[in-house]
Amino acid sequence: MFHRLRLSLLTILCSMLAGLALAPQALAAEQDSDWGPVHRLVLQISDSDPAKMTSVLNVAANVSRHYSEIGEEVEIRIVAFNDGLDMLRTDRSPVLDRLDSFSQSMPNVTFNACGNTIDSVTRSEGTAPPIVQSATTVQAAVVTLIELDEAGWTIVRP
Repeated sequence: MFHRLRLSLLTILCSMLAGLALAPQALAAEQDSDWGPVHRLVLQISDSDPAKMTSVLNVAANVSRHYSEIGEEVEIRIVAFNDGLDMLRTDRSPVLDRLDSFSQSMPNVTFNACGNTIDSVTRSEGTAPPIVQSATTVQAAVVTLIELDEAGWTIVRP
């Protein structure tokens, strides 16, 4: 009898843990559109290498085009921090023209600039770095990445 009770408690505990593990996916599923699932991708950029910045934008464009062609929605966030903030700076971005193009032609692609990195740059340069208008500042980019991952977003660092 004690053995059966222990098995029942173990079964209940496993069911509870499985439910907790599925919570982020359930949250993401609630946010699906009327037409089906909304795919969610985060592209991280933390290097000032122009080739990597170009790669991030190429991946965003290719993924966006793919889902558009098959009639599915995709949300893409590009999160820039550390040296990758250069991508979003109007005074030194090597991909500034493409950023303007993205803002106009791909509303499903958004940009986040790390507030902590902006603060650090402001201290070292004596003035706040000029950031493209299409970017939204988040307090801490890495925290944003963690939270998006927990909400079911796919994170890629091209």
